Amino acid sequence: MADFVLRMPDVGEGVAEAEIVEWHVKPGDVVREDTVLAAVMTDKATVEIPSPVAGTVTWLAGEIGDSIAVKAPLVRIALEGEAVEPQTAAAPAEAKQAGPLVEPPPVAVAKPASVEKPVASRAEPEPAAKPLASPAVRRRAQEAGIDLRQLRGTGPAGRIIHEDLDLFLSQGAPSTAPAAGLARKTHVEAVKVTGLRRRIADKMALSVSRIPHITYVEEVDVTDLEELRAAMNRERKPDQPKLTVLPFLMRALVRTIAEQPALNATFDDAAGIVSRYSAVHIGIATQTPAGLTVPVVRHAEARGIWDCATELARVAEAARTGSAQRDELSGSTITISSLGALGGIASTPLINHPEVAIIGVNKIVMRPVWDGSQFVPRRMMNLSSSFDHRIIDGWDAATFIQRIKALLETPALIFIDT
Repeated sequence: MADFVLRMPDVGEGVAEAEIVEWHVKPGDVVREDTVLAAVMTDKATVEIPSPVAGTVTWLAGEIGDSIAVKAPLVRIALEGEAVEPQTAAAPAEAKQAGPLVEPPPVAVAKPASVEKPVASRAEPEPAAKPLASPAVRRRAQEAGIDLRQLRGTGPAGRIIHEDLDLFLSQGAPSTAPAAGLARKTHVEAVKVTGLRRRIADKMALSVSRIPHITYVEEVDVTDLEELRAAMNRERKPDQPKLTVLPFLMRALVRTIAEQPALNATFDDAAGIVSRYSAVHIGIATQTPAGLTVPVVRHAEARGIWDCATELARVAEAARTGSAQRDELSGSTITISSLGALGGIASTPLINHPEVAIIGVNKIVMRPVWDGSQFVPRRMMNLSSSFDHRIIDGWDAATFIQRIKALLETPALIFIDT
């Protein structure tokens, strides 16, 4: 029988393995050339793998969530016209020569939580089941505030008898019964962490374990900025996106980084080298249906307000739809994290390793502010920012944020050429 073994392709420079995030076929499926077999992920970029041949799938390398090494067997296909014997676990001979295959682990399924050995008088019956009991037992249970569905009857046909009530009460029964229609729930769903969610988990664990964070929170009066933003939005051209606060913050970052280049950097702690960049590539933490991603606006130093807004909208939409390319999801030198209207009054953002700083944007709220003679309503927004304390001292972090604050509070300064 002529077989074809498709091996994991090299899906990116420097990538040693990729995680299976979706199977589009199963053993026994007939495929044609270019039929998509699987989707794999690496560095938050998802790549679809098509079949180069026509035939019948007989073997898959693993389950969703498994990581497969580059050049390791991924799919075995019996070529069209050949006899087919589907396999789900046995490795093909060609694969064994190239190295061990990843055996499929048990599929993660929802399962009930483990419980202690049940006591004879207690039960977890189905919510709709009506327990068997005499009127006298029912009346006594009602007076004691006991839900009979919590008991297992020891009488004929499972009927609950007075002795069952006695034993239940002696074991510390609740004093009141649950409301009608309510029942205890013991189901536990086991969800395997795979794909983007596992990448996020690994990234967050790396950030916390490797970087000693210092977080600095400062309030910013954005009343004038909001008035300017509203005026610019009223005058925008049809092909220009609606301005948010972020493009202004991006331009403020560019101006501040020119004065403090140490903040626009990455730290290779293994090699002991800090790399400071003249280019300002701003990562924008973006929530997507699949989870948090960080698309990158490259060369913000060469972009004006409208250009920043346009590129920000483009890469964020690409991230949300899953169409972002690999280079659009990597290479940032500093990151902005914004929760928009849900931003709360303060946060403790985690640094996007191996960067040394992240700027967190909280929501804008109207607050009374003392102007020296009276309280006046002002639009206020907090910046909650974190820094790698190995590289950035607290004084430098505070100076950095204070400069951004000054630019945002007097937004005309953002547009002055230096």
